[in-house]
Amino acid sequence: MSSTPSLIDRFDRRIDYVRLSVTDRCDFRCVYCMAEDMTFLPRNQILTLEQLFDVGKAFVDLGVKKIRLTGGEPLVRNNVLSLVERLGALNGLRELHLTSNGAQLDKFAAPLKAAGLTGINISIDSLRADRFRQLTRTGDLNKVLRGIDAAIDAGFSRIKLNAVILKGRNDDEVLDLVDFARDKGVDISFIEEMPLGLIDEHSRALSFCSSDELRQIIETRYPLSNSHESTGGPSDYYRMVDSPIRVGFISPHSHNFCHLCNRVRVTVEGRLLLCLGNEHSVDLKEVLDQHPGDGERLQQTIRSAMAIKPERHYFELNDDEPQIVRFMNMTGG
Repeated sequence: MSSTPSLIDRFDRRIDYVRLSVTDRCDFRCVYCMAEDMTFLPRNQILTLEQLFDVGKAFVDLGVKKIRLTGGEPLVRNNVLSLVERLGALNGLRELHLTSNGAQLDKFAAPLKAAGLTGINISIDSLRADRFRQLTRTGDLNKVLRGIDAAIDAGFSRIKLNAVILKGRNDDEVLDLVDFARDKGVDISFIEEMPLGLIDEHSRALSFCSSDELRQIIETRYPLSNSHESTGGPSDYYRMVDSPIRVGFISPHSHNFCHLCNRVRVTVEGRLLLCLGNEHSVDLKEVLDQHPGDGERLQQTIRSAMAIKPERHYFELNDDEPQIVRFMNMTGG
């Protein structure tokens, strides 16, 4: 094996970031993420914590520098702190991040930091309690606000808020969300809704709000300048002259970023997804189940999978039939 292993796909993109889903379950039912009445995977179909660690270690051994734990909501997985602690101790891993809805961070933020987590993204789509409940179906805004404060108090090196903006639903809160991030001293990214899974709560075509539209709204109060910074993810970051925080835009529809893709995803049932917007995948669970402890075989399976990573995704907005039928909670954050 090379002394400096790396994952390179056939378009010469280096893969150094993996998003590792630890559960498909969530205590919210966000309208853009899943149906109201969801069926979740039985326990025997999902990766054990030991298998999740084995996958994470295999990627780090192959040169991955950043792992993000996703879900569903990662913090509903029993004993997830033990996984954070083991992954955080891996030599060669520079960043171990987590994406959360924030509802349980008031009790988990400090233990996560102690276990080795280095950064956290927290989803918040509204600052109005009634609207927040409508968008999440079950969420309590006050719990999320407490969670954000707990994450700040825990002293993570990086905290970022994520907001999905839907036209006619919460686009009137864009400036409020920026002001909130400025007040808390944390970054914020605005995400275009991704057409994953069939939903009937709203029309994705009619609710779509582009990053360009959002940037125009923000610039009515705060002029933005492109910082050309990268954190290894898909956000395009901007700065304001009177604040240290960054405002990011994730634009899978309006500004395709596939040529810069350095990421793959592993779903909780062990599918290695080579692209968010395509179904190209490899079954890692089969390798883990049939060859437990065989790290070399697992690494070889991952290396071979790079040959089927597609050049790009195509998200169309001309109708509400999804091209990808799996929901975002099945995809992994």
